[in-house]
Amino acid sequence: MAQTEHPSPTGGATLLSGIPASPGAAVGPVARMADPPALPADRPAAGDPRDEAAAARGALERVADLLDAQAGQLTGEAAAVLGALALMARDPELGRRIEERAVAGEPAAWAVHSACGAYQELMLAAGGYLAERAADLADLRDRATALLLDLPMPGLPDPGVAHVLVADDLAPADTVRLDPAQVLGIITRLGGPTSHTVILARALGIPAVVGCAGAETLLDGVPVALDGDAGTVVPEPDADLADEMVRRTERRRALLADSTGPGRTQDGVPVSLLLNAGEGDPKEAGAHDSEGVGLLRTEFLFLDRADPPTVAAQTDTYTRLFEAFSGRTVTVRTLDAGSDKPLAFVETGDEDNPALGVRGYRTARVHPGLLTDQLAAIAAASRETGARVRVMAPMVSTPDEASDFVALAREAGIGEAGVMIEVPGAALLADRLLSRVDFVSIGTNDLAQYTMAADRTLGTLPDLLDPWQPALLGLVGTVGAAGERLGRPVGVCGEAAADPLLALVLVGLGATSLSMSAPALPAVRHALALHSHAQCHRLAELAVASSSARQAREAVRAAAHPEAVD
Repeated sequence: MAQTEHPSPTGGATLLSGIPASPGAAVGPVARMADPPALPADRPAAGDPRDEAAAARGALERVADLLDAQAGQLTGEAAAVLGALALMARDPELGRRIEERAVAGEPAAWAVHSACGAYQELMLAAGGYLAERAADLADLRDRATALLLDLPMPGLPDPGVAHVLVADDLAPADTVRLDPAQVLGIITRLGGPTSHTVILARALGIPAVVGCAGAETLLDGVPVALDGDAGTVVPEPDADLADEMVRRTERRRALLADSTGPGRTQDGVPVSLLLNAGEGDPKEAGAHDSEGVGLLRTEFLFLDRADPPTVAAQTDTYTRLFEAFSGRTVTVRTLDAGSDKPLAFVETGDEDNPALGVRGYRTARVHPGLLTDQLAAIAAASRETGARVRVMAPMVSTPDEASDFVALAREAGIGEAGVMIEVPGAALLADRLLSRVDFVSIGTNDLAQYTMAADRTLGTLPDLLDPWQPALLGLVGTVGAAGERLGRPVGVCGEAAADPLLALVLVGLGATSLSMSAPALPAVRHALALHSHAQCHRLAELAVASSSARQAREAVRAAAHPEAVD
C-alpha cells in the first residue's frame, strides 16, 4: 500500500494533543466559553424557607421552559437531548432535595447548588447512563443559579467571526445550538470519545478534539489549527500549516460531495453503511443516503415514564419508523435499560456497581413482560411495512442467553434475530454464540469500557476508552473471524464506525456493516472506495499489532490512501 507523506504537523510550533473526536480540520481564532456563574463568597442570610424553596423550584422550572422552547425549534437527536434535559430539571427527586436544603436554612441559589452537587455525586457513583447525565445536571445547576443571582446565562460566546470554540467541557444544551457556519471546530479540556458532545459534534459535521491537555492555555483571539483526525491542536500555526489545513478542508468537502450510493471496497466487496437512529423525525432519518438503520435505540419510548408504553403505542411508533425505511434494513435494539438507566416501573434491587448489574437483556430476568411486549409490537409493525426488520438484544454475555433471545423473537414472529457484542466474554465465545443467532453487532463503546476496566463516563481516562486501543480491536477481530468462518454478518454500531480510518480497520477485522450518524456516511463511504478488502486486512494487522491507541492510529494513517487521511 502506498505510504502517505504528511507535512510537519506543527511547522515548529507548540503541539497540544488530545482525543480525535470528530473528523476534519479547522483553522481560526479561539473563542472561549465563559466560566459558569459562581456563588458569592459571602452567603447572605436566607429568607423564609418556603419562599427560598419556591424561588429555587421556580428557577429550575424556568430553565425547563427555556429548554422546551429551544427543543421546539429543533428536530431529531438535538430536540430529544434538550427534551430530556427539561425533564431532568423537573425531576421531583431533585426538587425534594432542593427543598430540604432550603428548610435547612440555605438561600435559593445555594440550595440549588448544593442539592445538585450532592445529586451529581450519586449519579457519578451509579455509573452508566446516570453518570453520563451528571454533566447535564451541572449545566442545569449553572442556568438556575444564573437566574437566581441575576447573572448572565451560561452559553456560547459570540465573537462575531467564525471561530474555534474552546471550553473545559460542553453541555449538550450548548452543543445542539452550535452553528457549523460560525463554529469551525471544538476543543475541550475534558470529555471522552463517547460523550454527548462528541456525538452531537459529529452529527453537525464539526471537527473536534476532546480531552486536550493544555486547552486551558488557549486564549481568546489566538489562531489555532485543529486536526480532528489526528487529535492535535497547534496554537499560532505558521502560514504554510494554516494554508494546508484550509486546502485539506476544501479537498475533503469536494471529495465527499461525490460520495453516494451503497458502501463497498475498491474491489467491490459490499459493506453496508447504516444509520444510528432514535427519537426524531422518521422521514428526516429516512431521507439520508444510507442502506438502512444499524442501530435503532428504543429507550426513548420507555425513559421518563411512570408506566411502560402499551403494545399499541409501541406498534404505532415502530410502524412510522419502519415506513420511512421501506425496502431497507432496520435493526432494532431491544430495551437497553436497567439499573444504569433506571425506569420508574422496573425494580431491580440495590446494586453496588450498576454498570455490572441488571441491565440490557438481563432486565428480562426480572421483568420478562417488558421484552415480550416489545417484541410483539415490533413484529406487528414489521407486518404493516415493507422494511426488513431485525432485532438484537443488548448486553448478552453467553451463548445460552443468545439462544433464549432468538427463541423469544421467533415466537413473536420476527424472522431475523441477533445480539450485541458488548461484553468480552461474549466476544471470546464468538464462535459458539454466532452459531445460535442470525447476526451480531459490536457496540464498541461498552466493549471498550469492559475491556479496559475504565468507566466510559469518566472524563479523566479518555485514552483508555479510545476505540483504537489494540486490545479492543483484538476482540473485534475475534468476532469478525468467527463471522467469516460461520457465514454470519458482523456489524459495528459504536461511535468507532464513524471514523473513516478506523472504519477501514473494522472492515479488515471482519465487519460487514457499519452504523453511524448521518454526517459521517460520505467520508466512510469514500475511504472504503479507495481501499481493497485485502488492504483493509493489512491496515487491521497494523492496528492490532500496535502497543497503544496512538501508535495504532499513526500506523494506519501512514499506510492508508492519502485522500482517506485528508
